[in-house]
Amino acid sequence: MSFNKKLLPVIILGPLLLVAMIIRLNPPEAPQQRNFAGPSLVVETLAVVPRDYPVALESYGIIQPRTRSMLVAQVEGQIVDMNPNLRDGGFFESGDVLVTIDARDYAADVHIAEATLADARQALSEAEARSNQAREDWDRLGNEGEIPDLVLRIPQLEAARARVLSAESNLRKARLDLERTQIRAPFAGRVLRKFVDLGQVVSRNAQLAEIYATDIVEIRLPIRNRDLPFISLPETYRYLDETRNKGGRVEIRSELAGNATWEAELVRTEGAIDETARQLHVIAQISDPFAPPAQGQTPLKIGQYVTAKLDGKIVPDALVIPNSSIYQGTYVYVVEGDILARRDIDILWQN
Repeated sequence: MSFNKKLLPVIILGPLLLVAMIIRLNPPEAPQQRNFAGPSLVVETLAVVPRDYPVALESYGIIQPRTRSMLVAQVEGQIVDMNPNLRDGGFFESGDVLVTIDARDYAADVHIAEATLADARQALSEAEARSNQAREDWDRLGNEGEIPDLVLRIPQLEAARARVLSAESNLRKARLDLERTQIRAPFAGRVLRKFVDLGQVVSRNAQLAEIYATDIVEIRLPIRNRDLPFISLPETYRYLDETRNKGGRVEIRSELAGNATWEAELVRTEGAIDETARQLHVIAQISDPFAPPAQGQTPLKIGQYVTAKLDGKIVPDALVIPNSSIYQGTYVYVVEGDILARRDIDILWQN
């Protein structure tokens, strides 16, 4: 056992000494490096020439109706009939009867007002006859001078005329209340929310439904301050009948609707800077937004988030370069012969 332990270091070191002797007799040769001519760099170049560039601004907004109203009952009573289209999302036309309130009490009021008017007209006829008789009696008796009003019963005559006017007004009001038992749509539109149902008793000024017109929808679009010089904003001035700088075309896009697009138009500029965003907003309108959409597209919805692409001004003689070629936002590289040279730039507009 002790003999084997003494031979072990010799057995291990023997191969190591042999490898060292071989390396010493045959040292490795390093490859000779050729003359270094500088770094080699492959770049992609782009020929840039001045040209007119149409600026396209980007924005975003929410679809909102231009006309939104609360359908309110102007008379009280029980709802006895409802238009089947008076439901959330239902469409209706201008003049359609949406809600009918029990009209029997109001029909009775009309009859009462008609009878009151007939009595008032009879009393007026009697007052006029008495006044005419008093004038004839004055003339027959040979009285001279101006006839006193009391003799001619002028106060009684004026009172009778006032009662006729009051009765006529009460009749018009009763007929108007009777007409208001049928609540009609003030415009062609759609129901946003319904608050009542058949058989419910409503009071005067009770809210029945929230509706909006379907002819036009609007999108409120913020414009970045640095983009304002590159767009013609529609502006209306106090002493001008027409709007200056007619609004340009706007392309509305929504991912919710399968990347559908709608054509819109800038119609006005808000009169104040938004206090929260500190930006100016413009209003774009889409006409006939609820027309049948193209196949595979989702119809437009109120409250839908959309993006907008606005046509801006045309920049003449612009040098247009991609964002990827700008370094640190201040300089680019240009090719001069076979050398890349750094050039500082001033960016006029960047998307």
